[in-house]
Amino acid sequence: MRAMVYRGPYKLRVEEKDVPAIEHPNDAIVRVTLAAICGSDLHLYHGLMPDTRIGHTFGHEFIGVVEQVGPSVQNLRVGDRVMVPFNIFCGSCWFCARGLYSNCHNVNPNATAVGGIYGYSHTTGGYDGGQSQYVRVPFADVGPALVPDWMHDEDAVLLTDAAATGYFGAQLGEIAEGDTVVVLGAGPVGLIAAQSSWLMGAGRVIVVDHLQERLEKARTLAHAETLDYDEYDDVVVELKKQTDFLGADVVIEAVGAEADGNLLQHVAGAKLKLQGGSPVALNWAIDGVRKGGTVSVVGAYGPIPNAVKFGDALNKGLTLRMNQTPVKRQWPRMFEHVRNGHLTPRAMVTHRFPLEHIAEAYHVFSAKLDGCIKPLILPDAA
Repeated sequence: MRAMVYRGPYKLRVEEKDVPAIEHPNDAIVRVTLAAICGSDLHLYHGLMPDTRIGHTFGHEFIGVVEQVGPSVQNLRVGDRVMVPFNIFCGSCWFCARGLYSNCHNVNPNATAVGGIYGYSHTTGGYDGGQSQYVRVPFADVGPALVPDWMHDEDAVLLTDAAATGYFGAQLGEIAEGDTVVVLGAGPVGLIAAQSSWLMGAGRVIVVDHLQERLEKARTLAHAETLDYDEYDDVVVELKKQTDFLGADVVIEAVGAEADGNLLQHVAGAKLKLQGGSPVALNWAIDGVRKGGTVSVVGAYGPIPNAVKFGDALNKGLTLRMNQTPVKRQWPRMFEHVRNGHLTPRAMVTHRFPLEHIAEAYHVFSAKLDGCIKPLILPDAA
């Protein structure tokens, strides 16, 4: 098969790899029909995640058709169209029994915190991802779901991570009716977090970014107020001014490890691996929320320290909530929101690339060229 292959920071190729095989009776092999590049994939691309090995295939957002099932699989049949959550989980451990699918205890021998994730380095289990023509899907009876007949493929692929993560970010904020919610980052996760905040009762939603095409999308797609942080000496001061000098009730951090930081932070993160990424957005969240408020973190970070203002969070009495999204837990409610038009994931898609052009796709997305907000990958396109 053809698959994206990692060759080092900023170096990707499409190469021939063996079609994955059934390794366990509960595996399935899925032929990928549509995949996506996630903002968190850029952390791998830029060399910010430890133990990203040469030859690894990225991609944790994908849908496809079941080509083969192991002898123990009961819920899927060959030919089924499925959407696959980015979490790999067993469905039966202590954590899965409580809906914490992203913290499954049985799928990742390399960490005690996060469970398994497709195509996201060996820190999350070393599973190859879906930026390829075929992918092995472990625990096929508990992860994938059939794509509803009414659902658009581009909505389905975004529900496997980006849209679900944005929705989860708003959930973690425990938004009360009338709350002022600030969303840091107007990428796909931030845009859905802003949309979802209204559904959960927000009285005001403010989105912070500096890319004009993303701020425009926040205004039109999420009907949010926007702040371009490049226009202010200190965007936190501006947020305080706009909230009666109290701060927001809830801040959702949807940026992660690639927030704009200073040179030392980027050298320490990318070169020396001393940080899991720039802490700028996290510190804006801590500074910008009111005392006693809630910070929801759904941006991706590496499993190593960050220079975060934890003392300030303590002294302000903040509630900090965070996790990798337990995607499948969000789907029943999200499916209804998408069907009713309250959430519109595919409206964020700006670019579509054939798999053979994936190196260009990463470059365009990474450099924010051509107004790129969300790129999709078509494995079978010429």
